[in-house]
Amino acid sequence: MPSPNAPSTSVVRPYGKAAIDAAAAVIRGGGIVAVPTETVYGLAADAGDAGAVAGIYAAKGRPAFNPLIVHVASLAAAAELAVFDADARALAAAFWPGPLTLVLPIRAGAPIASLVTAGLETVALRVPAHRAMQALIAAAGRPLAAPSANRSNGLSPTTAAHVIASLGDAVGLVIDDGPCAAGVESTIVAGRRILRPGPIPAAAIAALLPGGLDETPVAPGPVTAPGQLATHYAPAKPLRLNATTAAADEWLIGFGTVAGDATLSAQGDPVEAAANLFAALHVADASPARAIAVAPIPAAGIGAAINDRLARAASR
Repeated sequence: MPSPNAPSTSVVRPYGKAAIDAAAAVIRGGGIVAVPTETVYGLAADAGDAGAVAGIYAAKGRPAFNPLIVHVASLAAAAELAVFDADARALAAAFWPGPLTLVLPIRAGAPIASLVTAGLETVALRVPAHRAMQALIAAAGRPLAAPSANRSNGLSPTTAAHVIASLGDAVGLVIDDGPCAAGVESTIVAGRRILRPGPIPAAAIAALLPGGLDETPVAPGPVTAPGQLATHYAPAKPLRLNATTAAADEWLIGFGTVAGDATLSAQGDPVEAAANLFAALHVADASPARAIAVAPIPAAGIGAAINDRLARAASR
C-alpha cells in the first residue's frame, strides 16, 4: 500500500479523447489503467491477455481464486463470450447498459484468459453505461476485465483521488471523470439468484422473471463469482453498524435524522446514500477518530446493497 507521504507518479488525465486514446494504447500494450464506471472506478486490462490480467491481481493484491467481471460494449458482444438463456436475455434487455452483472456459462473458445474466470466454467459479464468505460472498450477493441481500482478488501474508489490513495504507483494512468453516480458495485445475478445486491434492486429483477427469484440462501463454499468474499470493502478502522449516537472515540456517519459528523443523506434518501457511501467511509478512515460508526440504513431497494457493503466492511 502506498505511503501517505510518498508522492504518486501515476498520471491522472481528465476524460476526453486524448485520455481515452492514451489508455487504449496502454491496454493494447498489455498494461492496466483506472477508469470510472457508473458504479465505482475500475482497474481495466485486456480480458484476453493473461499477463495483463495478472497485472490486475498483482496491483490489487487480489487472491487468484476470486474471478473478475468482464466489461463489453453490448449484449451482442456479451453473447459472443457466454451462453444466454431466456432469463438472462430478459435481464440484459432491461438493465444493460447499466449496473447489472450476469454470471453465465462461458462459450467454448471464448477469448477470455482463464485467470479472469479463476478457472470456472462461467464468466461474469457487464455492459457499462458510463461514457468513459464505453469509450475505452471501443478504442481498445477488447473486452475489459475490470474489478474495482483499489487494494483488495479495501474501500472501493468512487473518485480518481481514491484510486491514487489506494493503489499509488501500481497504476500508471487514471482517467478522471468525476465522482461515480451509483457509488456501489453492480448487482450480480447468477441464474435466478442475486449473489451481490447492487444499484438494481431485487424487486426490479424478480418482476422480469416468471416465478420470481430463487431466494434460497447460498451455501458457504468456494467462491464462484466476483463479490462473494465475506470480508470486503473494509476501512482500516473498526466499524460499528446501526449506531444512533457516537462513542467518544468514533466518527459517526449519519443518515436521515441521525446527523453524525457527516451524513450519507440528510433527507434519508437511500440513492443519495449509496452514491456517498464509499466517499464517506474514506473520510471517516482518514479522520482522527479511532473507530467508525454508521447510522441505520433501511434495507428496502438499494438499501440492501448499502447494508451488504457495510456488513462486509464490518466483518473482521
